[in-house]
Amino acid sequence: MENMFCFQCEQTAGGKGCAAAQGVCGKKQDTALLQDKLTGALIGLARTANNNVPDAAATRAIIEGLFATVTNVSFDSTAIRRQIDEVHAEKAKLPGCACCSSGCGNDYDMKELWNDNEDIRSLKSLILFGMRGMAAYAFHALMLGYTDDKVNSFFYKGLLAVGSNLDMNDLLPLVMETGKANLKCMELLDRANTETYGTPVPTTVPLTIEKGPFIVISGHDLHDLYLLLEQTKGKGVNIYTHGEMLPTHAYPKLKAYPQLKGNFGTAWQNQQKEFADIPAPVLFTTNCLMPVKDSYRDRIFTTEVVAYPDMVHIGDDKDFAPVINKALELGGYPEDKIMTGINGGTQVTTGFSHGTVLSVADKVVNAVKSGAIKHFFLVGGCDGAKPGRNYYTEFVKKSPKDSIILTLGCGKYRFNDIDLGTIGGLPRIMDMGQCNDAYSAIRVALAMAEAFQCGVNELPLTIVLSWYEQKAVAVLLTLLSLGIKNIYLGPTLPTFVSPNVLNYLVENFQITPTSDPETDLKKILNQ
Repeated sequence: MENMFCFQCEQTAGGKGCAAAQGVCGKKQDTALLQDKLTGALIGLARTANNNVPDAAATRAIIEGLFATVTNVSFDSTAIRRQIDEVHAEKAKLPGCACCSSGCGNDYDMKELWNDNEDIRSLKSLILFGMRGMAAYAFHALMLGYTDDKVNSFFYKGLLAVGSNLDMNDLLPLVMETGKANLKCMELLDRANTETYGTPVPTTVPLTIEKGPFIVISGHDLHDLYLLLEQTKGKGVNIYTHGEMLPTHAYPKLKAYPQLKGNFGTAWQNQQKEFADIPAPVLFTTNCLMPVKDSYRDRIFTTEVVAYPDMVHIGDDKDFAPVINKALELGGYPEDKIMTGINGGTQVTTGFSHGTVLSVADKVVNAVKSGAIKHFFLVGGCDGAKPGRNYYTEFVKKSPKDSIILTLGCGKYRFNDIDLGTIGGLPRIMDMGQCNDAYSAIRVALAMAEAFQCGVNELPLTIVLSWYEQKAVAVLLTLLSLGIKNIYLGPTLPTFVSPNVLNYLVENFQITPTSDPETDLKKILNQ
């Protein structure tokens, strides 16, 4: 068997790429190779579509295929093969382009990309990985009945570019266009979530697990949570969020369910320890699944594109009865179980979306003008298992008392249980939501810039990002496409960014690798 090659996530082996029998994420070689074949099939579909968006079925195959190749989504070779067949079936429906005799609709061989000139490979990887992250957001919106023609069109355009012979001058604008398309996609998902479930409101979420049967739901999909809440009404089963599901407690329509009780555990990379012998089932709705341990193997359920060998998968009928029955069978904890955050806190707060923050914009502006607030830090992104991520904990702890910490994504679990107090009635830590809620942060930043009649880069605002997988890549590209500069990025820089491309980003956007909290804070505050 040929060797796999994968360098799309932050933990990639040796800082170069996973090329062994199994990736660092736990994905086996045959599955990784099949994901390359799936990507090649998606490019073949885009080629055959010939710059058109064929129909809803083909577009859904594109979105699901890209989403399935995000790190920690699918570990199941059988599921990937099925998706490849579905993509080929959609391609077979198309009349093909005028030059089909030349093979332009053929599947793309991803080895061509991995063996390409390092700068071309780097730019194409930014486009491809950005689209994978964007596809996750497009999928969640689609599940709520929301779609956007321009976003869908870019998936075809971007895939076509990855499989074409383009030079750096052609690819650089497409990298920025990926960021612009993702902004539109995040706006679409924000509208889908808020129009369906209401505008998030500040909400304190307990970390204690009450006695009795319960279900833990992980991932990002609000629609799956809603369906689970509906199906558990009156069943005597409580629901606890995990990881990026935490912000769902702030949506009025979801928090109205009395069985939505609190949050279980911390970020995704701690699940193998936190789920050990858990007396409850866990439902994974999107990425952040890790290789399953024997101590909880019989209680993991997956749905949508998430898949793991030998796990029970809930199909399109969304009948969660197997999950509910498992919760009743296991019975939960006999007594209330007190759990804490990473820093020992027993509760966390979420719900500071753009709707909430902008509703008190005058208070924020006055606090800045009076000198009560001197600086804003957006500290957020993905969490991960590699050493060095305590940087973000220490950064927040050492931040000046006259600063506000905006956060989003699962990176917040490094510090979201710390009480930093308030400034002028505003909490110093404001959780804006999931990684896609970077849209909220952008809305707030643009509104502040308008209020102070300056550019975003002139605001007393510094963005400090932690990245792990492809959704963080999509968010970063969006920030760059808006011209936002002086972003601090860590804990390590992406392996797939070549030295020349990195130099371009540094020269044009002043991207700075994180060093240590004291040094970075001193540099930021003395600018």
